Amino acid sequence: MEQVVIAGGGPVGLWLAAELRLYGIPVTVLESRTEPDPHSRALTLHPRTLELLACRGLVEPFLAEGLKIPSGHFAALPDRMDFTELDTPFPFTLALPQARTEALLAAHAEAVGVRLLRGHRVTGLAQDGDAVTVDVEGPQGERHLRAAYLVGCDGTRSTVRTAAGIDFPGTDATAWAWMADVVLDEPPHRRSVSNAQGAVMVWPLPGGVHRVVGNDAESVRTRPGTPTFEELRAKVRRIAGTDFGMRDPGWLSSFGNATRQAAQYRKGRVLLAGDAAHMHFPSGGPGLNVGLQDAANLGWKLAQTLSGTAPAGLLDSYHTERHPVGAELLRSTRAQTGLMTSYTPETLALRELIGELITTVGEFSTELANRVAGLAVAYPPAASAAAHPLTGTRAPDLALAGTGSLFGLLRPGRFVLLDLTGRLGGDLAPPAPLAALAHRTGPGLDVHSAPPVEGRAHWPGVSAALVRPDGHLAWLSRETDPQALLTAARHAVAATVVTPVAGAAAPVGVVAAEV
Repeated sequence: MEQVVIAGGGPVGLWLAAELRLYGIPVTVLESRTEPDPHSRALTLHPRTLELLACRGLVEPFLAEGLKIPSGHFAALPDRMDFTELDTPFPFTLALPQARTEALLAAHAEAVGVRLLRGHRVTGLAQDGDAVTVDVEGPQGERHLRAAYLVGCDGTRSTVRTAAGIDFPGTDATAWAWMADVVLDEPPHRRSVSNAQGAVMVWPLPGGVHRVVGNDAESVRTRPGTPTFEELRAKVRRIAGTDFGMRDPGWLSSFGNATRQAAQYRKGRVLLAGDAAHMHFPSGGPGLNVGLQDAANLGWKLAQTLSGTAPAGLLDSYHTERHPVGAELLRSTRAQTGLMTSYTPETLALRELIGELITTVGEFSTELANRVAGLAVAYPPAASAAAHPLTGTRAPDLALAGTGSLFGLLRPGRFVLLDLTGRLGGDLAPPAPLAALAHRTGPGLDVHSAPPVEGRAHWPGVSAALVRPDGHLAWLSRETDPQALLTAARHAVAATVVTPVAGAAAPVGVVAAEV
């Protein structure tokens, strides 16, 4: 029997599969396409996504191929948010076509042993208390796979979601836009043009190509077909007064603002991630990014569940944590769509006002930028009056004595216990007590005992922190007494795991043991 079957070999499915392989979980990915899609709807990687790649030691190839843009937009406003002030090693958006993102993730997945079957389409499923039976149509005809879990990463028209009986409520499209990849002989100095005639945005892509996206006031409420190249040039000229020397079209397309979210991200042994879980207008290109972050949240939880070390409710916490993130994504894209697809005098005035706030009110711009960049996501801690205010937030890349930084410690995909006092490794002479904790966790545990080499806002007084494999903070303490701190750390780690049941396979590199 398969451990995990993933339907969909796009970026989200590939990233989830690679995350599971970190823990030795066998994974089969079923992709209906026989060849990778050469077209790229998504082309933006946000700072939080780059952080996740860095936490696995994979970001450099993406940085080498992409174009760094030190700003971001909200609702295609000409006044852009400054990303250079964000608290991240990657204070920019990275323009990289989805086809290249997928190719890099596919190479990584293959290197870690993911089994990718192209030309295999999921057609149905049935689940019971022990497994999921997956109906598959492939080059050799129909077959059936039994798996402990099935994850649908198969897009907005997800067969897995439909076959599992998961509702997908929302709204149909009421506004439409168009896009094209072209060569521009006279690219604009500003990336956005917006007026009563419509809006146009222009992004540079690697290879001298530009992505042109827009909508026009005349046809935004009428569902268009894919525009011809000459129609596209005429629309851009009507809005911007020029077509920027547009030539050599590579891809023309149109899209609408249908907005939906899965009612459940988990139903029994079936889970959803990425576009299978949320559908929206691509305002600012968040879809691929939120999908990869879904996979980062799910991977270690599913691995811990399969290893028999998951505490009660851990896999359910995937829905609990990520569904609100998806709901906020839909709220943001709906708000941006309203600003982008209405050309009344009132909406134009609102756009002008928000643009003015972005450029003149630093706190407003920074808050908006953190949300767009994915850095503001925080998961509510378990009910506890003693929880530190930072619990559930994403951990910054703390510079740490003797090791470089936190992101480097997260590369193996394990929990990281930070002893920022630097005393637990000396005064109490572990590793014995903390090493014993390491054997209890499904993903494993690394302990780093050394003070930080720089001060951090909101971190004064923090003596220890437990960082999850996805980079979010599970626990923090201000305790200063070494013995009390060790005891608190033991309780914090113990709360993340249970003793493996007899016969459960421990992940690679982890020995199941009692503390």
